[in-house]
Amino acid sequence: MRRKIWILFVVLTAGLAVFLPGAPAVAGTTWDYPEFPYQPTAYDEPLRGQFHFSSQQGWMNDPNGLVYANGLYHFFYQHNPHGLAWDTMHWGHATSPDLVHWTQKPIALEPGVHPGDLWSGGGVVDKANTSGLKTGSLDPIVVFSNTDGVSVFYSNDNGRTFQAYDKGRKVVTVPAGVTSRDPKVFWDAARNRWAMVVWSDQGGNGVSIYTSPNLLNWTFASRFQASWLFECPDLYVLPLDGRADQQQWVLTSASGQYEVGTFDGTTFRTTWTQPQQMNLGTTYAGGSFYAAETFTNTPDGRTVQMAWQGGNQGSTWTGDATFPVTLGLVSTPDGPRITRTPVAELSSLASDTRTWQNQTIDASTGGNLLSDVKADTYEITAQFDVTGATATQFGFDLHARADGTEDRRVAYDTAAQTLYGKPLPPRSGKVSIQLLVDRGQLEIFADSYRYSLSDNVAFDSSAASQGIRLFATGGRVKLDSLTFARLGSSWGTGQPTQSTLDSNLGGPWHAPAGTWTDVAGGKQGSAGGDGFYLSASSAGDAVYQGDLTLGTAQAAGLTFHADASGAGYTANIDDTGVVKLWRPGRDIAVYHTPITQGRTYHLKVQTDGARIRVWLDNGASPVIDATDTTYASGLFGANVFSGAASVQNLNTGAAGLTAFDAGRWTPAAGTWTVTPAGLHGSSAQDGFYLSDRTGTDFTYQGDLSVTNGVATGLTFRANASGAGYTANVDTSGLVKLWRPGQDIAVYHTPITEGLTYHLRVQTTGARIRVWLNNGPDPVIDATDTTYASGLFGVNAFSGDTVAQNLSVS
Repeated sequence: MRRKIWILFVVLTAGLAVFLPGAPAVAGTTWDYPEFPYQPTAYDEPLRGQFHFSSQQGWMNDPNGLVYANGLYHFFYQHNPHGLAWDTMHWGHATSPDLVHWTQKPIALEPGVHPGDLWSGGGVVDKANTSGLKTGSLDPIVVFSNTDGVSVFYSNDNGRTFQAYDKGRKVVTVPAGVTSRDPKVFWDAARNRWAMVVWSDQGGNGVSIYTSPNLLNWTFASRFQASWLFECPDLYVLPLDGRADQQQWVLTSASGQYEVGTFDGTTFRTTWTQPQQMNLGTTYAGGSFYAAETFTNTPDGRTVQMAWQGGNQGSTWTGDATFPVTLGLVSTPDGPRITRTPVAELSSLASDTRTWQNQTIDASTGGNLLSDVKADTYEITAQFDVTGATATQFGFDLHARADGTEDRRVAYDTAAQTLYGKPLPPRSGKVSIQLLVDRGQLEIFADSYRYSLSDNVAFDSSAASQGIRLFATGGRVKLDSLTFARLGSSWGTGQPTQSTLDSNLGGPWHAPAGTWTDVAGGKQGSAGGDGFYLSASSAGDAVYQGDLTLGTAQAAGLTFHADASGAGYTANIDDTGVVKLWRPGRDIAVYHTPITQGRTYHLKVQTDGARIRVWLDNGASPVIDATDTTYASGLFGANVFSGAASVQNLNTGAAGLTAFDAGRWTPAAGTWTVTPAGLHGSSAQDGFYLSDRTGTDFTYQGDLSVTNGVATGLTFRANASGAGYTANVDTSGLVKLWRPGQDIAVYHTPITEGLTYHLRVQTTGARIRVWLNNGPDPVIDATDTTYASGLFGVNAFSGDTVAQNLSVS
C-alpha cells in the first residue's frame, strides 16, 4: 500500500461538503491502481454493524452504481479510504453473492487515475454490449459520475478495474444550470434504450432526463422541476399491488421523498401535488437515511434499495448502509404508497428462533416474557391487537439492563397512534412491528412495510446490557404473536473468493495454519513454520498456476492435492536458491536457481496421474518433472514458510500468458504477474519483462492493452536492462517506435484505455516496420542502426498494462 498524508477538516451542510483550511488530499497514481489501503479487521468493533454494510476502513457516504453483474451484487459507494471525514471522493467497492455477506474490494474509481470529481452516480450492466466497450467474456459494468458534466467509466473484469471512456473529452453530456451531479441510468425496456436522470439547479431543484441507444451518446429529453427534488435522484418502475399490467414510475430524491407517476420514455409526469416520505428516519446528509439508490439488473427482477446511514462511527470507519430492502407499491385510500421489505436473504443469518402466541401483556407480565433472552444482534417480529387495549403505551426496551435502564425504547402510543413518535394507525385493529437490531443500527418496519424508519443507536453490547423487555404501561394489550431470532455476523462467511485475491477457485477459503490478510498484491500469509490457505475447490489431474512474492518468508508456494490441514503437495520458491516440489516428510525434487525477496515469480503445476511438472516464470519447459503416488487428488491453495509472503492470481486451467517458446522471463523493472487474460504489468516509469530469447531479423507481434495509464509495447533487440527498441501504443494518441534517448518515429491515432491493440514489428537490418491492428500497410517504416540484435520482451510505462498472444517468427 502506498502511504498518503491526509488532513481532514470538513463540515456537511445540506448534503454538500464545505472545506475548511487544511492540506489537500493527494491523488493516486495509475501504475499502482487499484488501491487497497485498508488495515485488517474482524468487523467486531463496538458499534460496527454485524449485518449492515460498513467500509472496512475510512469514511463512506452515498451508495453509487448498485448493480448485479456476473453473478455478484456490486455495492459502490462514496468513500474517503484515508480518513474518518469527507474528503476527496473515491468510489469504494464491495461485492456479495446474496446482499447479506459482503467482501471488501479495492478502490473502484480513484482520483488521479480517473478524471473528474468522482462524486455520486449510478451504474448499469451492458449485457447487450450496446456501448461496444466489451472486450472479454464478461458483461461490462458501466458507471456514471462527476459534477457539472457526466463522465463514463467501464469495467470488463467484473469491477476489478475501471477505465475512463473518452478520457480526453471527459464528459458525455453537461446538464444546464450552474451545478449538476448524481447521474442515475436505467434501461427503458419499453423503448429498448437507456435513460438517465441527473440533478441540477437549472431554475431551482429538479432533474434533467436524457436518452441514449448506447450509454455514450445522450440526447436531452425533458426537465422535471420540483422544490423537494434535491440531489441523488432515482427513477424506477414498480408494479402496483404486484400486478404486471399496472406499472407505475417512482421518482425519488436524496431525502427519500418520492412521487408516483408515468414515464413515456422522455418525460416523467405526475398528478401529485406534494411528495411522500418513504423512510421516517433523519433524512438529511449525515443522518440515518439519505441518498438511497436501487440496484439495476437484479436476477429475479426485484427492485432492491440501500441508503446511507451517516450517523454511525467507530474508531476506524464512519458511516454504514441501511439493510437492503425490496421495494413495492401498494394501493391505499390516499393513493399508491411505497413499501420497504427487508430482503428475504436475511434469514441466512437467523438462529435460536423462538415464538410466543396469544399472550396478554401488562405491567406485571410483559417483562417476564423475554426475561431469559439475551442478545446483541437480532430480529423481532410482533403483532398486537389494540382492540380494547387499555395500555397507554406498549413495545420493547432494547439492550435493557437489570437496573431498569435501556439503550432504546421502541414504543407504540395507543392514544396518539404513533410508533417511535411517527404516525401509525392500526390496520384492522392490529399493529404489526418488525425490528432489526444491530450494534449501531436500528431499523423499524410496520404496517405491512408501508412504515419504515432507520436510526443509528449506540447500543452497549456488553453482556449486562443485552436484555430485551416487552412492556405495557397504564393497562394491558393483547399480543397475537411474537418471534425472536438471533442474527449472526455476515462478515467472513459465504464469500466465493477472498477480497483482493484474484482466483477462479471456489470458496469459502480457510486457513488451517498461519495468518492470512488482504494486501494490495493479493493475499499475504505469515507463519513461523508452514502456513496454508486453502480453497474449497479440489481436483485430481489439473493445471494450477499463480504468482508468488517473498517478503520476509523463506518460501512460498502452490499447494494442491491437499487435505483440510494442508497436507498434500506444494511447489514453492525458496530463498535458499531453489524451486522445490515437496510433501510432508519428503522433498520430491528441486531446481537450483537464484530466488530474490520482493520479486514476483510465476509458477505453473500440471499433474497427470503420478506425474507432476512445474514451470517457472512462463518458461516453455518444466524445471521439475517428477513422479509421486502419495496424493491422487485434493484441495488447491497456497503455502508460506517462516515469514511473510503474498500470493495472487491462483487459477486452475491452462489460461495464462500465451507466448513464443523461451526459457525464463525476467522483470527488469516494474511488477509483472500472470492473469488468465495474459501478462499484467504495472510500472511507475518504464518497466520491462524480458524473455531469454534473442533475435536479429524477425517478425514479432502481440496483443496489447493499457488498462489505466500511458503506454505499453513490444520490446526487442534489448539488453538485460530493457535498453533496446520498443514499439508501443500510447494513450496520448499515438503509436511510437523509440529507443532510450530518442523517439524514432510516431504515428498519430486514438488509443483508448481498456481496448486491445495488435502490434506487429518486422526488422530487416536497420529497417524497422510497425503494423497496427493487422492493417495492410505499416504505420511506421523507419531505420536505426543502434541495436543489431537482442532480447524480446514487453514494456509498460506509467500505468497498468496487459500483453497476450506474443509470437516470434
